[in-house]
Amino acid sequence: MSRTATAAATPPASGLAPDAGGRRLPRTLHPVAWWIWALALATAVSRTNNPLLLFLVLAVLGYVITMRRTEAPWARGFKYYLYLALTVVAIRVVFRAVFATGITPRDHFLFSLPHIPTPDWYAGIQLGGPVSLEALLSAATDGLRLACMLCCIGAANTLANPKRALRVLPGALYELGVAVTVSISVAPQLVQSVQRVHRAKRLRAGRSKGLRALRGIIVPVLEDALERSLRLAAAMDSRGYGRAGTATRRSRRLTGALMLLGMCGLCTGAYGLLDATAPKLLGLPAMGAGALLCFAGLRLGGRRITRTTYRPDPWRATEWAVAGCGVLSAVLLFSNAGFNAAELNPSIYPLSWPTLPLVPAAAILLAGTAGFLAPPPTTPVRPAAPARSTVPARPAVPVQRTEEPK
Repeated sequence: MSRTATAAATPPASGLAPDAGGRRLPRTLHPVAWWIWALALATAVSRTNNPLLLFLVLAVLGYVITMRRTEAPWARGFKYYLYLALTVVAIRVVFRAVFATGITPRDHFLFSLPHIPTPDWYAGIQLGGPVSLEALLSAATDGLRLACMLCCIGAANTLANPKRALRVLPGALYELGVAVTVSISVAPQLVQSVQRVHRAKRLRAGRSKGLRALRGIIVPVLEDALERSLRLAAAMDSRGYGRAGTATRRSRRLTGALMLLGMCGLCTGAYGLLDATAPKLLGLPAMGAGALLCFAGLRLGGRRITRTTYRPDPWRATEWAVAGCGVLSAVLLFSNAGFNAAELNPSIYPLSWPTLPLVPAAAILLAGTAGFLAPPPTTPVRPAAPARSTVPARPAVPVQRTEEPK
């Protein structure tokens, strides 16, 4: 057999079929690209309370997650973020109805709750009383905006591997990155534990509905979380997490001072940019000085930590495209170019149906292009089934029994 035929017969090392049709091969997108995309979309959501735009953001999130999520355990928990979003909206509406602030003659009266008198020092807020349609709609839109921001964070947790994102952090932020990664992975791990316990109860023909089923799920899930935390603590201790290494006390103090001064400079610069009456030195100069101090602290703190990366995640044109479409969406909503800023925050006085501005809608749909700009995720390769033998089976030979002589 020739060398060419041998190479054609040998499967690729990654377990993926060659792309003969010109399409992109499946691979895992860089986790930082998904986080930049999700955080930029959450920033765009904070700019508006138009319910049509907020529902469009939810539709975009659902499309991208459906197209590009993997089979990993953390990729199955987006529906629980949706449940949390609905809970946030419901709590916001209930609080607005209970802690009423009165209605105006222009409001549409819906119902009235029993009024509870409050002391004088609690003036301005009353418990119970008349509830209007405008008050509930205002609370629902505010809750929907917060719910969309939570769903954006849930989309990042669903699409990106939190453990792979830890590898790209600077050495000085390694300990902080481990803490953030552990906190981010709590929700996916709890979702996985709930699914595993629920599946085990169904196999054992246990009660799958009602409060009794919930009580039977909570205890195993908490036990699983405790065992996982103990295993994580043992693994972190065995790998030397939290140890100072070769760093001296003077080096650690200098690093902490640089980072603290740098963060103060960034906060001061942000305040100076937001406040038009602040001196000019509190704007861009303070922010630039803070950024330089933070960079110096990261460089100094990263020298005491030496890490090696096995198979680093590549950052290619696809990552730039996914992160760029999210950032461009946020920039378009904050630029107020081509649309009226009042369309992003429609008023409920007078009560009317909100309009859908074209430029913000196009910006949100631009963020949805990540659904086909990102490469398709890799799928687990299953072992091939053994080939059936084409040799005909031999006919069975009858066994004759012989009786022993008596």
